[in-house]
Amino acid sequence: MSILVNQHTKVLCQGITGTQATFHIRRSLDYGTNVVAGVTPGKGGNEHLGMPVFNTVKEAVAATGANASVMYVPARSVKEAVIEAAEAELDLVVCIADSVPLRDMMEIKSILKGSNTKLIGPNTPGIITPGVARLGIFPENIHNQGHIGIVSRSSTLTYEAVIETKKAGLGQSTVIGLGDDMMIGIDFVDTLKAFMNDDDTDAVVLIGQLGGSFEEEAAYYYQSLEHKKPIISFVAGNAVPLGHKMGYAGDIITQGYVSVQDKKEAMSKSGMIVVNRIGQIHEELQKMAG
Repeated sequence: MSILVNQHTKVLCQGITGTQATFHIRRSLDYGTNVVAGVTPGKGGNEHLGMPVFNTVKEAVAATGANASVMYVPARSVKEAVIEAAEAELDLVVCIADSVPLRDMMEIKSILKGSNTKLIGPNTPGIITPGVARLGIFPENIHNQGHIGIVSRSSTLTYEAVIETKKAGLGQSTVIGLGDDMMIGIDFVDTLKAFMNDDDTDAVVLIGQLGGSFEEEAAYYYQSLEHKKPIISFVAGNAVPLGHKMGYAGDIITQGYVSVQDKKEAMSKSGMIVVNRIGQIHEELQKMAG
């Protein structure tokens, strides 16, 4: 039915007493997400939105059995918050904050390498399993339950991909925004592996963008599969001139000389269906549906 979050996911919120956290956690609760606790250092023992607040993630996990976290903390506090979540052995952490310092992200990536904790973000709208769980800031009213997985590198275009599935008369199994920062947690390959093994995901929509090498890595992985589900892909950034650096880590290596066309060619060669306009996604989905 979904990947990473489902009806069994017990969610805690790091930074729950903040304004943005209060707004979005209330919406997630109204959506039916199983949010069980909050964490704000120094405010343990209180209640917020009808839930207990703890000083630490470990205390919250011990008391509630939480296995996932969505964090609404400032960028400067993300490293400590992720470390705390990993030490508490949470399965999943969703980081909404943008512009997390690159040095902090390098340390986070190193720590998570030896951990079972997966990180979505930073600078992500989060993850949503329609009708079941919403961790992040997704506009929940545009989603419908279904069998199309969506993974996107562009936050705004994630919503466009959802709308495209609706135009095709279909719904989504899980929708993930990987994050717009230079360095992120899980990537296309990690997500595609999960979608390929999910019995209720029939096809995947993948939205890439100029900068970095995430799309090429996804293409190489997909090409290596013997049995694969269809992927419809779109890469944003045709209007950006060649040689313009986008600020992503991959651009430091490639010197900005990997074009959208290069990415599209790699993806097409792998067997993905590549569209030139995001508005063509629903047409390809309709063809699949027959």
